[in-house]
Amino acid sequence: MSPEHTRRTTLLAAAALLGLAACWGSTFFLIKDLLDRVPTLDFLALRFTIASVALVLVAPKALGRLSPVVRKHAVVLGALYGVAQILQTAGLAHTPASISGFVTGLYVVCTPLLAAAILRTRIPPITWAAVALATVGLGVLALNGFSIGYGELITLASAVLYALHIVGLGAWSTAQDAVGMTILQIIVIAMLCTLATAHDGIVLPDRAGDWMSVVYMAVVVGALGLLGQTWAQAHLPPTRSAIIMSMEPVFASFFAVWLGGEDLTSRLLLGGGMVLAAMLTVELAPRRVVEGEVPHIAV
Repeated sequence: MSPEHTRRTTLLAAAALLGLAACWGSTFFLIKDLLDRVPTLDFLALRFTIASVALVLVAPKALGRLSPVVRKHAVVLGALYGVAQILQTAGLAHTPASISGFVTGLYVVCTPLLAAAILRTRIPPITWAAVALATVGLGVLALNGFSIGYGELITLASAVLYALHIVGLGAWSTAQDAVGMTILQIIVIAMLCTLATAHDGIVLPDRAGDWMSVVYMAVVVGALGLLGQTWAQAHLPPTRSAIIMSMEPVFASFFAVWLGGEDLTSRLLLGGGMVLAAMLTVELAPRRVVEGEVPHIAV
């Protein structure tokens, strides 16, 4: 593959992750409204079940093309993501949503630490500077006072698991296995969320609008989103991916102002600008300075 083709592919992968962050951000006001009528874990179970069924119908042979090793990797990644979703949801019951968003966003810090420890990836100073800038930006966006309690601790645990998922995708995903890995991950996530809520029954939406929201978040954000992430991370280092995805709360704030009627505040502009600057730092700096080769590890 020529350097120019590689450059175009990595730019496309970065654009895919940025689009994914925008999709994630677009769901905040939809989820906030939906969860007034459907319990959170019930929503997650339904969302990922629909996503897995949709992907299996579209690519029924993709799972069969996975090697046993790749299947094992996909199951591990799906379990990490599924448990992270459950912990993040449980944390929301004990901490304000703004603080939960900030603590969850700390995966942008955990990712380079875990990449350095697990993958032996050297993180250059400019990337650490971008990580620090994104973290401060997230804090400006989300925090108005902070205390550490049970909710914050289990939310932090979810952030570590999200970071492990990002690092794992960076090490294990390949473009040719992206569809099969995505399907198996989503099936595992659906199973975990269903098991977590099945003991007291599953509440289904009773409004047409709620079903439309669930289908959008299942098919577009869930299925296509994780597919895009799995493919993109076959071409991008984990830390670069995490910084790009930290744009999610910036997009969430943007949609809240545009569609949700919230005010455009100086905190939103300052915090969002800092996260955007962090992303541009890793995207515009010379590649040889920002990142090294990402090793693929066998487990």
